[in-house]
Amino acid sequence: MFQGASSLSLDAKGRLSVPTRHRDALGATAGQLTITKHPHGCLMIFPRLEWDRFRERIAALPMQAQWWKRIFLGNAMDLEMDGSGRVLVSPELRAAAGISKDAVLLGMGSYLELWDAATYQAQEAEAMQAEMPDVFKDFSF
Repeated sequence: MFQGASSLSLDAKGRLSVPTRHRDALGATAGQLTITKHPHGCLMIFPRLEWDRFRERIAALPMQAQWWKRIFLGNAMDLEMDGSGRVLVSPELRAAAGISKDAVLLGMGSYLELWDAATYQAQEAEAMQAEMPDVFKDFSF
């Protein structure tokens, strides 16, 4: 289970150092990960077992979802964490998410989201100013 936010910087080669607190969970799959696009403009990073479950659900969608299948499955890349806990984010995926150097890694339960830091801050501020969705109307804090 992934949770929490980490501010990170990608190195000149586009490698991301995975925070230590997430390495154990990712290491359970021998450091095998899958990364793909998210429709909100970030990247999703899955441990391989979670990716397999997600991929099956996406692949089972009807023909009306063909473009979403392309977005999720067609852009997916398998990665392996190196001995130093780093993963190489491809130039194509970095460009798709607008990530050049400063990034935010968010734990989202079964997967991680990787955001360009400025984009995340702007979208979070916008969300905080908006009204809460109806699903929170009966939610108790």
